[in-house]
Order: sequence, then structure tokens, then C-alpha cells
Amino acid sequence: MAKILAVDDEKDILVLIKNALLKDEHLVTAVSNATEVSKMDLGAFDLILLDVMMPEINGFTLCGQIRHAVDCPILFLTAKSLEEDLMYGLGLGADDYIIKPFGIGELRARVNAHLRREKRERRSILFVDNVHFNLSGKELFVNEVKVMLTKSEYEICEFLARNRGQVFSKEKIYETIFGFDGKSDSTAITEHIKNIRSKLHAFDVDAIDTVWGIGYKWRQ
Repeated sequence: MAKILAVDDEKDILVLIKNALLKDEHLVTAVSNATEVSKMDLGAFDLILLDVMMPEINGFTLCGQIRHAVDCPILFLTAKSLEEDLMYGLGLGADDYIIKPFGIGELRARVNAHLRREKRERRSILFVDNVHFNLSGKELFVNEVKVMLTKSEYEICEFLARNRGQVFSKEKIYETIFGFDGKSDSTAITEHIKNIRSKLHAFDVDAIDTVWGIGYKWRQ
């Protein structure tokens, strides 16, 4: 059972979400007025679902305002299908997105995949050259300086680093990290890799190679 916050101005959608996630015994707090979110104890939630197109404040803006205050996965619910819009949202710190209209099965699968990821146990430290991973704390350091990654960015780095030298497709990375191989077009992985590279480049680290037409690998 998890505590989930769902924010959408369409009350019918909130009812659908609540009924769907109740099947997995999750507790859903439904909010139709996005301006109320900033007044809530966001740390109490295990996952947040945010609609993008809302009248009071859009989901992108709201995500940017709350990302620093929450450590849980944030998933966008969006009818926007333009790739640049979706990539912009992921760049704000969201972990994933679900395209409207979505099926109940897809919603449950995506939510549960992210919740399972949160429960994975990690121990010890992984060293790769001057990069080291605090596996229990899900933190990445370069020369003992912490790199501020989102959870999804960290998970991708750890997966590639554990299997350095091996090439993985976007689809395989998505399936491994999020545990769901349904309708996603895996463009989320492209944007996450872009963000990771930007953050690592600030430390003069160029760790992830693109193997054109195949996927990505952590450089040996």
C-alpha cells in the first residue's frame, strides 16, 4: 500500500485514478485545485501524479515548484504528445509520463513499477574510476563531490555502470529501470541521458557513450 497524490482539474479523471489504484490497495489523495498542493505535507506521499494542462497552475510549473521538496517519483498525466513538451517536463525533474487517454491497466502498471523501484534494497559502494555510487543512499559522487541527480537519472547511471561496456537499447533501459515495457516509446530515456551528461560534464566526466542505432553504454 502506498500514499499517492493525484492532481488533475478533471474530477472524472480523479475518480478513475482513485478507483484504479484502490485495486492495488493504495491510498489516493485527489486534488482538483492545483494551488492547494503547495500547502500540503508533500513528504507524506510515496508518488505524485500531475496533470499538465490545468487552469490555475500547469503541471510543469507545479513540478518545478515542488521537486526540491519531495523525494518521491513524479509522473505527468498529459494529453500533450509533442516530444519537446514531454522532454521539457522530464527536464524539470519528473520521472515519467503517461499519455492521455490511458488505460487503467497501464496506469496501475506504471505506478506500481515506480513504487517497486523505490523499495529496492542497495548496499555498499560501487567505484568506477573517479565516480563512486553510494548504493544504499542512491547517490553518485565525482571526486567525493555529490552530483545532484534525480532518482531516475541515478538509476540509469547505476544500471549502466554496473554493466559498463555493455550496450543497452532505450527500451531495455526503460524496462529495467521502471519495470514496464508497454506503450512507452522510451523517449524519456533520451532526455534522462541528456540531463545526466550535462550534470556529469560539469565535473569533466564523459561516462556515457551513444552507440548509434543501438543504444547507450557506460564507457569502460
